[in-house]
Amino acid sequence: MRILYVSHLHPPENAPLDNMGGMQRVSMQLIDELSTREDIEIKTIIQHSPWKGIEVKTAFFLTKLVFKLPKIVKEFKPDVILFSSMVTASLAKFCRNKIDVPMVTINHGHDVKLSIGIYQNFVPKVFEALDGVISVSEATRQECIKRGMSPEKGVALPNGFDMSDFKDVPDKAEGRKEIEEAFSVDLSGKSLLLTVGRQVKRKGHDWFITEVLPKIKSEVVYLVIGAGPEHDRLKEIVNTSNLQDKVLMVGKQPDEVLKNAYAGADIFIMPNIPIPGDMEGFGIVLLEANLAGTPAVAADLEGIKDVIENGKNGFKIAVRDAENFSGQIDSLIENDLEEMSTSSRKYVLENFTWNKVAQQYISYLKEIVENKKTLD
Repeated sequence: MRILYVSHLHPPENAPLDNMGGMQRVSMQLIDELSTREDIEIKTIIQHSPWKGIEVKTAFFLTKLVFKLPKIVKEFKPDVILFSSMVTASLAKFCRNKIDVPMVTINHGHDVKLSIGIYQNFVPKVFEALDGVISVSEATRQECIKRGMSPEKGVALPNGFDMSDFKDVPDKAEGRKEIEEAFSVDLSGKSLLLTVGRQVKRKGHDWFITEVLPKIKSEVVYLVIGAGPEHDRLKEIVNTSNLQDKVLMVGKQPDEVLKNAYAGADIFIMPNIPIPGDMEGFGIVLLEANLAGTPAVAADLEGIKDVIENGKNGFKIAVRDAENFSGQIDSLIENDLEEMSTSSRKYVLENFTWNKVAQQYISYLKEIVENKKTLD
């Protein structure tokens, strides 16, 4: 099968890959995996761009492709075109009459719910032009259906995980030691809680710090890695509270530090809250933590629902339920950490490696291609 893959969101080719976005990592890893398959020939059309100014650059990138894509299709003769997100999938609407090849998109959540009126009015037209839709979670698929996608047109398939990124993850003792040295913190007699991700409102950092952390009875340190529009406000919240000795806001960190944090942490925290126009499509950071042997306590919300299996790689707690959230953290620390550490890693290996996930993608794409032939 010949796949033409189109993406607008890869980082610059000469840029360091530390702390690239989750969608970027997933896109690059999917390409790498498909490229290893003997039954797949893949050609890519990629925009490499930093986040700054990406909106304008993407507009130019897509505008040029409206005219170039039909020619590329004619030359490469793909069996299917696969778009990396709803943004690139907008090409389907403009090229549908010029391209007689099935077109499929992957979508991630935010690219479906983006609360811009013009964009939301356009989304149903994109779904109409597409032949298939791969949503990274059932919650994302349901958001597509709400916006006019025929239920039969879309399927929920998880993100995959590149095991090669985590071959050299340290053990827990070494990870803790490295974190102590990196951030001048004493973790003796304390459990390490960790959050990694872009600091935006939907991530629920504010709620966790103000409503959950004070209720945790165990001695803990909460390490928050990442940056974003909420970063300065969160630092101010910590600085004006009595929690300065419990919260470490350390900003962006390189992959080496991330690996030490994932391994050294006792529990990964993902306290998301619902925000109109935004959503957590999947939560790849949960898998990164699990693979390092760190179970999660997270909000039972959106794409997180598809990643956590209660009692296997963590626990899902009702949204904004501070009592149960803090109580589950205490319970894990007191009773089940070692067992949950082992089962978390096992769960990821059994369900989310790219080898297994990519095969699901391929099977779905082949089905779309066959359906198109039947209709023709």
